[in-house]
Amino acid sequence: MKFFLQCLQFLPLLIIFTLESLLKLFIPKKRKSVTGEIVLITGAGHGIGRLTAYEFAKLKSKLVLWDINKHGIEDTAAECRRLGAKVHAFVVDCSNREDIYSSAKKVKAEVGDVSILVNNAGVVYTSDLFATQDPQIEKTFEVNVLAHFWTTKAFLPVMMKNNHGHIVTVASAAGHTGVPFLLAYCSSKFAAVGFHRALTLELQTLGITGIKTSCLCPVFVNTGFTKNPSTRLWPILETDTVARSLIDGILTNKKMIFVPSYYNIYLILDKFLPERALAAINHLQNIQFEAVIGHKTRMK
Repeated sequence: MKFFLQCLQFLPLLIIFTLESLLKLFIPKKRKSVTGEIVLITGAGHGIGRLTAYEFAKLKSKLVLWDINKHGIEDTAAECRRLGAKVHAFVVDCSNREDIYSSAKKVKAEVGDVSILVNNAGVVYTSDLFATQDPQIEKTFEVNVLAHFWTTKAFLPVMMKNNHGHIVTVASAAGHTGVPFLLAYCSSKFAAVGFHRALTLELQTLGITGIKTSCLCPVFVNTGFTKNPSTRLWPILETDTVARSLIDGILTNKKMIFVPSYYNIYLILDKFLPERALAAINHLQNIQFEAVIGHKTRMK
């Protein structure tokens, strides 16, 4: 009976919070300043990471750029400097925990305390389960998920001490729904979304209000990692479009950033529509890209 009464008391709050959320859709959100903030971006030598670095450079942030590709990270750093930003570039293997920890120590000693962490580095292998090699599966999780733990453990303590910071998880729409021949990638991005949600709740439970969290979830992005992607329902996104959406989400402290924004409607339908209806929608999407199929070889 007590639980029933508590539910009745909660109902008015639920209605108020829902109406408040709907009202906020029509009110422009206040954008915070990131001028002078130390921003660390992993995977900054290419794609979304590179374009995100450019956007932060325009906003006069101090940049710390990580990437395994020396030439890529140097090119990104050069352009950021041209845009007027102070930049520190490090060659870091985000699949290697010890490399992450040792590089984090160098950043603290040579640059200062990171206040915005963008966990962007990622790998993708377009193949079915049998054509995906065991080391490729391991590396997918090491870079796409485990690296988020190591970087966050390295830089979060000072953020918590200062009650100020922002942790950004670059995930994917594939972290909310499965895609054939991206089994390892989808699994890792589901884990990345879970990391973001659990970290967000953990910080709230600890009463730490000054550290914000954001999770970026775009559909296919034209980064070159996936060859010739196409779909009937969603656009193939350009990296600059995604980077601008990410920056806008960070500046307005948006927790979940879908690109395009209406992808959220599909996820709502995914929770309520019957299985056959979802199968029809998946057929309508007609997602295609170049992939290696190995199951027939294994069955011989």
